[in-house]
Amino acid sequence: MPRYRFSFLILIFLNIFCIELSAQNHAISVEKVKKLTQEACDYLDETNYEKSLKKSGIALQYAFDLKNDTLISRNYNIIGINFHDLGEINKAIFFYKKALFYAQRSNIVSLRMMITSNLGNLYFFEKKMYSTGITYYKESLKFGKQEKYLKEIAITNLNIVWSYFKIENYKAGLPYLQYINEHQNDLKGKSDDIALNFLNGMYYASVNDIVKANRFFVKAISSKSKDDKPDLAYAHLEYSKFLSKIGKHKEAYNNLVIYNQLTNEMYSEEKLKNASVAGLNLELDEYKRQIEKIENEKTSQSQSLKKSRIIVILFILISFILLFLIVTLIKNIGLKKKHNLELLKAKEIAEEASVLKTQFISTISHELRTPLYGVVGITNMLLEEHKELSQSQHLSALKFSARYLLSLVNDILQINKIEENKVVLESLTFNISDEIMVIKNSLSFLSQKNNNKINVAIDADIPEYLIGDKLRLAQILMNLVSNALKFTKDGEVEIIVKLDKIEGRFYYLHFLIKDNGVGIAAVDQNKIFEKFVQVGRKDEDYQGTGLGLSIVKRLLGLFGSSITLESDLGAGTSFSFVIPFEYDPLKTKKIIENIEVDLTSSDIYKILIVEDNLINQLVTKKIIEKNNFVCQVVDDGFAALTILEKEQFDLILMDINMPLMNGFETTKRIRQLGVKTPVVALTAFDKDEITDEAISAGMNDIIVKPFEPVKLFKILNYLINEAKNAG
Repeated sequence: MPRYRFSFLILIFLNIFCIELSAQNHAISVEKVKKLTQEACDYLDETNYEKSLKKSGIALQYAFDLKNDTLISRNYNIIGINFHDLGEINKAIFFYKKALFYAQRSNIVSLRMMITSNLGNLYFFEKKMYSTGITYYKESLKFGKQEKYLKEIAITNLNIVWSYFKIENYKAGLPYLQYINEHQNDLKGKSDDIALNFLNGMYYASVNDIVKANRFFVKAISSKSKDDKPDLAYAHLEYSKFLSKIGKHKEAYNNLVIYNQLTNEMYSEEKLKNASVAGLNLELDEYKRQIEKIENEKTSQSQSLKKSRIIVILFILISFILLFLIVTLIKNIGLKKKHNLELLKAKEIAEEASVLKTQFISTISHELRTPLYGVVGITNMLLEEHKELSQSQHLSALKFSARYLLSLVNDILQINKIEENKVVLESLTFNISDEIMVIKNSLSFLSQKNNNKINVAIDADIPEYLIGDKLRLAQILMNLVSNALKFTKDGEVEIIVKLDKIEGRFYYLHFLIKDNGVGIAAVDQNKIFEKFVQVGRKDEDYQGTGLGLSIVKRLLGLFGSSITLESDLGAGTSFSFVIPFEYDPLKTKKIIENIEVDLTSSDIYKILIVEDNLINQLVTKKIIEKNNFVCQVVDDGFAALTILEKEQFDLILMDINMPLMNGFETTKRIRQLGVKTPVVALTAFDKDEITDEAISAGMNDIIVKPFEPVKLFKILNYLINEAKNAG
């Protein structure tokens, strides 16, 4: 009896399967698939990628049922464009090539031209593989030699011109430009008209035909269309470059402003588009797998229909078994997917918070360093020009306060760098006695404030010169000694350095910072090395961020060392640590010789200062002129370009954050003019943040404000002499 029932079920399955196949083939028509394909195109035009992908996926399945290579190719191309717009470049290439394969089988010339041109756009503009992109464009032209494809030929020629001109190969692009100029009526749409006009402008600008170039640029930017923002933006950008080249900097700036406005509008639209497709990103791979599965299933299905009914029965049974397994597992899969989505969302939030934190710290440090440069500079000017004020407590307090605020800014930036593993120890030659005396002198105001004494004791067995990161060591000692001075009144702070041991070339130094101040309670001793923590503090007491000891602990970690604390309330505090430094007399001599710079040159150099801040202009000019240099000041990048066309300078000091045109762009344009004068970035940005961009722009060095004048003149002398020797 069970056997009879099982056979009966098989017959039912077979009948259902045959009925479904018959109904499906009856329901599907070419017109229906064409309609679905057009709907996918319409949704793509509206940037509704989710619906476009769904419609094209359904249409693709039906197209495989019909074995219609043309519709298969069209839908693969639509899917490729979706991925192209979404920035999934490798997936776009995959589907474009699928589309091209079926287009070749269908032998639809216009379709092959379109897909090949799409591949050209992707390789040239997205992957920056210029030669490959142009090869695809030229391949597209080969398909369309018949007269009925004039529109496709004209558009492809336009793409080739744009490509060649983008890499400044005007000679190679000229024949294609001439073709489009002779066949303008074949171009369809205002976007192509704008592009054609500014491409003509670019060509005539390259051959210095000013009148024709200007006429074509004006025609391009005069378009009233609201749907051509990308081409219109490029037209204003290229026109700005042309106007700048012929010396019309004000008009160049106006066009650059319009370009920025259009770009910002497009950027806002892009953000909205990205927001609308954010939920799709996790589904993109699944779409690809589904589409591949469709193709594989249709091929498998086609082969299966040629075989016996037994194979069909087995296929049905296996499908039902798989369906049963899927049903039993779907709940767990759903939970796992939800968990993965939550983890991914949490990861994205954490990464975004980290980026925002870094950007915030960078912005704050820049905005504080800029006015601090003015405060420190003007204070120094007052002390130098009015010697009678050198004993003024008010000026000393002002200078100390400015440098104290600068140290707080540097503390915040330092802790962020350490946490992001951006700090690398350097090898510099230094004298331990000199470094500690500098620290002692720099903290003299703080020691006098609390009526403290600083005593220094250095082991005589320590060599005169050692090699290591003296800047990080100075930071550690500065934080510990200033901390001891803050929490000690009418007392003493001791800095004791002893030779702990010698291993090969390395001398291990034991540092002890000891005070007889208020001390630290045992319950608080494990907390003080955490960020932003201050213990034993009253409202009227000490200042600070609570970062000093946290920085000390992290910097010692870079040295492979740790800190030891001993303290009792009312009896004072001791901090101790051990750091190894290299001792190599030959290496030390070589390093010292490399850093020696002659600052006593009798030559008078001519310096150009590019700076928009009036106070900073005054400070920098005073520092430069004090060393008997001649300098000239301009307010912005356009003014710098104008003066460099008329006058020669020995060196240019370039601010980065300027209106109209920043220091990077200004330097790029200076190099485009053929000016080889050394350019030094004088900026409040942290050096690590801008080094790569500064080098690519053509800058020679970076100085961070506020700075020590002696460091500035070392760099100036070195770069000027190097430029003269190279010349």
